[in-house]
Amino acid sequence: MNIHEYQGKEVLKQYGVSVPEGKVAFTVDEAVEAAKSLGTSVIVVKAQIHAGGRGKAGGVKVAKNLDEVKAYASEILGKTLVTHQTGPEGKEVKRLLIEQGCDIKKEYYVGVVVDRGTGRVVLMASEEGGTEIEEVAAHSPEKIFKEVVDPAIGLQPFQAKRLAFNINIPKELVNKAASFMIALYTAFVDKDCSIAEINPLVVTGDGNVMALDAKLNFDSNALFRHPEILALRDLEEEDEKEIQASKFDLSYIALDGNIGCMVNGAGLAMATMDIIKYYGGDPANFLDVGGGATKEKVTEAFKIILSDEQVKGIFVNIFGGIMRCDVIAEGVIAAAKELGLDRPLVVRLEGTNVEIGKKMLNESGLNIVAADSMADGAQKIVALVK
Repeated sequence: MNIHEYQGKEVLKQYGVSVPEGKVAFTVDEAVEAAKSLGTSVIVVKAQIHAGGRGKAGGVKVAKNLDEVKAYASEILGKTLVTHQTGPEGKEVKRLLIEQGCDIKKEYYVGVVVDRGTGRVVLMASEEGGTEIEEVAAHSPEKIFKEVVDPAIGLQPFQAKRLAFNINIPKELVNKAASFMIALYTAFVDKDCSIAEINPLVVTGDGNVMALDAKLNFDSNALFRHPEILALRDLEEEDEKEIQASKFDLSYIALDGNIGCMVNGAGLAMATMDIIKYYGGDPANFLDVGGGATKEKVTEAFKIILSDEQVKGIFVNIFGGIMRCDVIAEGVIAAAKELGLDRPLVVRLEGTNVEIGKKMLNESGLNIVAADSMADGAQKIVALVK
């Protein structure tokens, strides 16, 4: 789950992370009032969407007076920002962060992530702040330094200081920077984050070490422990189909293709998307209905796939272990009859109660193409869509 920058900064402040003073605004008038209350000569007007690259897209403006705040707020609110993370459709700006300007001496990057290779949390830092870390990795990988954290003892002060020295934080501010990193790591662990990224981390003219931007993502599977984080969820920033899927405990992620996929098991779902690509198709989604799905859950999954106007055909690929093939068939038939199936449907069933499931589909009266294997099914749906 993602949250907005201003929300992330409020979370980090609880752990002693230094951030500029700011207020959220939903209207132009609120933006002007927020700027007045901050009382600084320089005000930053920042679009709040769940995507990076806002500055390059015109979503961050520096104002020198209230008239400029009003003008920039009017310009950005309601604007559709298109960045490298939003896709070509962009995201509409519905809220702003009105923030104090600060005297920036140097920008850095600091991030905390889970490294699946080591199975541990890793703290990364670079003196190339203000640039996407992917660009730094591509062009200057030697400028990215890492500290792998032992989960038994947590991030140690010597590791944080070593990282600060490596990215050339001024010597007199190394201790402040180390404290900043430890606080960021503590927030990451306490709140079950999947990413905690500060880009840029800045050193200011008055000798402060501050998070000028903040990106926090959270492990959705851990949100039951954090109702205070779940309360920050902005549904308007999420795909409607993904929101609907989450209500039924379905693992669904929308993609850009035109072949809808309904699969049980994350590994099989990934393999299904791969084989569709292999045979020249483009998957429209990742959808794992899980091992213990009911007829109602399968029906809802099918509805979500059909609600995507980009979907030109559907591939149902089920290996019935815990999940019974007859339950899948029952859900597919119910959804198809309720919504009216008007697109090609290829079904591959294997495993528990497979003969019963196939018989149900054959007798349903629906236009269903049977597949003998995953490869056979992928080839058939790609051909039908094309």
